[in-house]
Amino acid sequence: MSARTSRPAGTALWLQIEATLSQEILGHQLTGRLPNEQALAERFQVNRHTVRQAIQSLQHKGLVRIERGRGTFVQEDMIAYRLGKTSRFSHSLAGQHLVSDVDIQSCHFEPASAPVATLLAVAAASPVLRVESLDLADGKVVSVCTQYFPLPRFDGLIEVYRTSKSTSEAFSRLGITRFNRVLSRISARLPRTEVAQALQQGKHQPVLYVESVYADVDGVPIEYGITRFGGDTVQIEVTPENL
Repeated sequence: MSARTSRPAGTALWLQIEATLSQEILGHQLTGRLPNEQALAERFQVNRHTVRQAIQSLQHKGLVRIERGRGTFVQEDMIAYRLGKTSRFSHSLAGQHLVSDVDIQSCHFEPASAPVATLLAVAAASPVLRVESLDLADGKVVSVCTQYFPLPRFDGLIEVYRTSKSTSEAFSRLGITRFNRVLSRISARLPRTEVAQALQQGKHQPVLYVESVYADVDGVPIEYGITRFGGDTVQIEVTPENL
């Protein structure tokens, strides 16, 4: 089936092909070695040069690797994090049939710094619960997290969080079944030594630094989180409806 009908009219053909193959790779429909250029050209009813542009884009994004003399192969360990208004990283893992878990490293109460207070819409130096944790996918560490929760609303969160598989599950057990992402900021930074060690990567290899603020259905902030992902294991997807 041609990919031409799967994307808006006017989009370049190679981008249509790249988007279709990307979805198939991230959905684990396409694994191992990709069909050769001729086979893909026949599938999408385009010339080989157009297919080559799409493959080069997938390589640039880290979704495939090209091995001379052998062909093009899917990078099996790439995880898609689909930023959504009502979804979290654990939802993306579930959608890719990966088992999510959280390993809490430490937690304590502290006065909110000015930036944290602003993002949580509380007074500066107000008490917050700070949680340091690791996100796991199928038992492998994929991110290092720092989360802030306003007090006294979340006084009892940590007891629930320790026995939950995700923040969403902990919120649900506290009666917060609906929430919205109200802010996301994404940047690339060099990791601290302990972050690099947790992600099992070099300290000179950048990480994806994602800041998020979530609010309840009344618009009251309930969490400010910082998540650091290994840049070669997680791809962040932002679709127009989630901007």
